[in-house]
Formats: sequence, structure tokens, C-alpha cells
Amino acid sequence: MTNTTLFAQATDLSATDYCVLGLATCFVREDGEIEQLTVLEPIPSAALEALIKGIPTSYQLACAKTLGEIFTDDTVQIPSELQTEGQIQLCDRFAERVAAATRTYKSRPEAKEHIPLNTIKRDFNYSLERKRVLNNSTIVSTEDNVKQHSHTHKVL
Repeated sequence: MTNTTLFAQATDLSATDYCVLGLATCFVREDGEIEQLTVLEPIPSAALEALIKGIPTSYQLACAKTLGEIFTDDTVQIPSELQTEGQIQLCDRFAERVAAATRTYKSRPEAKEHIPLNTIKRDFNYSLERKRVLNNSTIVSTEDNVKQHSHTHKVL
């Protein structure tokens, strides 16, 4: 989705609107092997406030930018502050998620105080104890059914 397309579809947004982008360490399972990825994704205001309180997270760092800095010349620009020596992958439906996250900061402008524009926050409680697997699928089987006690649904 291009810059002009984004602003045409989201008429309530402008190039000067604030958004937070985070670099997350995620994993993909392929052929029984787990591969590590670095994913760039927007962080909504409620999630940012939870991260500020110190919950364990897969985010290494976050950076506050305007939409005009994220989308320039009809392409996504990964901020130079977030570029690492490894490959950075955009999250699924990046433009839609950026628009949605931007709206959260418009409705809660006080959340912008956590990370001032054009600054980076690195002091999150970064942890890979619980791996964030992107393509994980849960297969439900009959063995997963919980056995109910015989009196559970009876009126005594």
C-alpha cells in the first residue's frame, strides 16, 4: 500500500501524525526447524503503555516517527535508527496496522509522552523465554476435550 493510497483510504490521517514502530524478535517454524526473524511492526498506544510498565516482550527497541517519515515516495522507509546488521522484515498488512496504531495515538495523545518523536527507547524488558512463533498453528484433537464431572450440569 503506497503513501498516497494510505492517506486516500484513511482520510483521518496525515503525514504529520505520530506512530511508534518496534523491532521484534520473532520466529518461524519450517520443516521442524525454528528460524529467527527481526520484524518491524507498529505498536499501538495500549501495548506501548504495557511495555513501559515492564512486561516481558519480544521488542528489542521502539522508535517514534511521523507517517510521512515511514511512508515516503510511495514506499515504506525503515528508519535508519532501526536498521541493524540483519535482515528486517515488515509485519503482515504493515500499512493497515500502521494506520490503526496511529489512530490509537490520536485518541490517546498522552501516550506520545513515553517516546518523544524521533527518539528510540531501548530499555524494555526484552525476553525470548516465550518465543513468539508467527506461523504456529494449533491442531485440536479429541484428546484435548476436558472431562466434566458427572454433577457439573445437574441442579442439586
